[in-house]
Amino acid sequence: MRMDRPAMDDFLATVERKAFRMAEFATRNSDEALDIVQDAMIRLVKNYAAKPETEWQPLFYRILQNGIRDWARKKKVRDRWDGLRNLWRGGSEENREDPIQTLADPHGKHPGEQAALKDSSAALDTALKTLPLRQQQAFLLRAWEEMSVAETAQAMNCSEGSVKTHYSRALQTLRDLLEDHWP
Repeated sequence: MRMDRPAMDDFLATVERKAFRMAEFATRNSDEALDIVQDAMIRLVKNYAAKPETEWQPLFYRILQNGIRDWARKKKVRDRWDGLRNLWRGGSEENREDPIQTLADPHGKHPGEQAALKDSSAALDTALKTLPLRQQQAFLLRAWEEMSVAETAQAMNCSEGSVKTHYSRALQTLRDLLEDHWP
């Protein structure tokens, strides 16, 4: 079976933004997130392009989640070494804000709407980052990607019962954390 290139291109175009946000939530770094998503896309095309189109979504998200977990493991080791190096050097580098990221969008929403949306989005981002990784994955795959319990279980490489538990706990935590942002 050969790969249907236009279909694969369309599939990758439909998942790229959400996959990037998922990786960005997990890594809290847009460059790292972009690398993880690109790697997942490349692996899907190389290894699974010949599979039926209906299998691409769960396969892609499994590859993505595995990439996020691998990144988290590597980061844990790097952080330990960086902490030791900083102790030896006597300090750490300053975090500087990128001035381009702070520019206003000339075609954006009204400032009041933009502020409310920004506050709600920031609260959601913060709340999602507080979730344990498995709850975060279950929530994003079920709520954002609208994947079924079975597809999510396949993507997360766990049982359907685990998906239901992680998703339920994520929803409860998010409701508690975001109750001030409900209309």
